Amino acid sequence: MGPMTASPGRRVLLAAPRGYCAGVDRAVIAVEKALEQYGAPIYVRHEIVHNKYVVQTLEKKGAIFVERTEEVPPGNIVMFSAHGVAPVVHEEARQGRLTTIDATCPLVTKVHKEALRYAGEDYDILLIGHEGHEEVIGTSGEAPDHIQLVDGPEDVAKVTVRDESKVVWLSQTTLSVDETMETVDALKTKFPGLVSPPSDDICYATQNRQLAVKQMGAEAELVIVVGSRNSSNSKRLVEVAKLAGSREAFLVDFASEIDEAWLEGVTTVGVTSGASVPEVLVEEVLEWLAERGYGDVEIVKAAEESITFSLPKELRRELRDEAAALVAERGGSGTSDA
Repeated sequence: MGPMTASPGRRVLLAAPRGYCAGVDRAVIAVEKALEQYGAPIYVRHEIVHNKYVVQTLEKKGAIFVERTEEVPPGNIVMFSAHGVAPVVHEEARQGRLTTIDATCPLVTKVHKEALRYAGEDYDILLIGHEGHEEVIGTSGEAPDHIQLVDGPEDVAKVTVRDESKVVWLSQTTLSVDETMETVDALKTKFPGLVSPPSDDICYATQNRQLAVKQMGAEAELVIVVGSRNSSNSKRLVEVAKLAGSREAFLVDFASEIDEAWLEGVTTVGVTSGASVPEVLVEEVLEWLAERGYGDVEIVKAAEESITFSLPKELRRELRDEAAALVAERGGSGTSDA
């Protein structure tokens, strides 16, 4: 690696906050602690968070990622990802004689509880989110007879409800703030009595990362967002950067994916990362830019973050014994080191 020097006029605007949110930090640590406490393998249903590097790192430590609960052999521990799961998945785990660790982000759990409460009051629930996203699938599964998905303002025209006086909206937590409120405004035009949830369901981390990008987007001709392509909040940051005035914005998993041609005519580069991204990947991007003359780094601070979440309560129990007992109690074979 050559010397890192700044060329006159070239600079980097580095977003703050960026990277891991409290929910992601909790989920990743939960997998690591489970592996420490119980040994490999620890099965995880879906990617624990949407980041290629994190998943690959945990796989090397002994985590096994599966798409379906049935893929986990009886008698093993399965962890649910930060995105949350529907009640039917908990039942699948019970039927499969599995011990569970629930690493659902507490902010997603809050949305699940709101869905249950409004369904109990017989509301029609309009869930703003993207079809097929794990968080949407999990939330919808809490009250499938009451929830209908609204995937953007263009979906509003086809929404029908039973009683316009009993309609509430909820949201996927990782959406663009502006995108969500555009959909909410369209829904309120159609349903003037639309009820809003008691607090904003778009999580603090999504809001703060988007705000930092908005602040630097007008100055940065190029914004590089570090994050994976299946990360909803990372993709939103690219959109927010362009809307804020950046000439170009790109999503990369690693510094090696940056194209030097993107730097042509660029004096100011904005750098940020999605809520599932470890800081080491951002540091690699900063090193890559410094080697090309962008060594002057200025912080663009949008907010302070001090929120932390305690680890899942299941990590305080002896789960391997519990898993073995489930198999013995219900019959059938199982292994804790399959």
